[in-house]
Amino acid sequence: MSKKRNLVLFISTSLDGYIATKDESLEWLFNTEGEGDNGYSEFYETVDTILIGKKTYDWIIKHETGEFPYRNKECYVFTKSSIEDTEDVKFINDDIVSVTNKLKNQEGRNIWIVGGGELLQSFVRENLVDEIILTVAPTIIGKGIPLFKEGDYQLDLTLKGSRNFNQFVELHYGVKK
Repeated sequence: MSKKRNLVLFISTSLDGYIATKDESLEWLFNTEGEGDNGYSEFYETVDTILIGKKTYDWIIKHETGEFPYRNKECYVFTKSSIEDTEDVKFINDDIVSVTNKLKNQEGRNIWIVGGGELLQSFVRENLVDEIILTVAPTIIGKGIPLFKEGDYQLDLTLKGSRNFNQFVELHYGVKK
């Protein structure tokens, strides 16, 4: 019997828990002095499947220049609309739990939750997240899009490790099941 794949949240946050400003800016993140790519390439090699919410997908398409950044990965975009697949992504409007469990039971590497907040909330509420790798920037932005939304859930975590990339601190947690 094969081991289930892990669903991993790998994301950066401000010290006060926001992933972007209210106007979806990440300028605060890019203004922080890191080290190399802050562990991104190392993590990226551990995944072969990416899950994205439609709003985050639209942000990526609007702000990324050049090629779609996840071309070499299997990429699913969760949406409430019926949208035709592209060369780079499959649009999914099925039940998040059944789709995610099906993916977790397939052979492969880790599955990365790229975003966004609404999609993450669904994964957390349904206890589908297996690991959280949180990179904290030494910035307080006061208000914005929160990493975790208020809700009726609780995740208990185990610290698997921590390291720093110049001004960033990475916290790696396993989710207790």
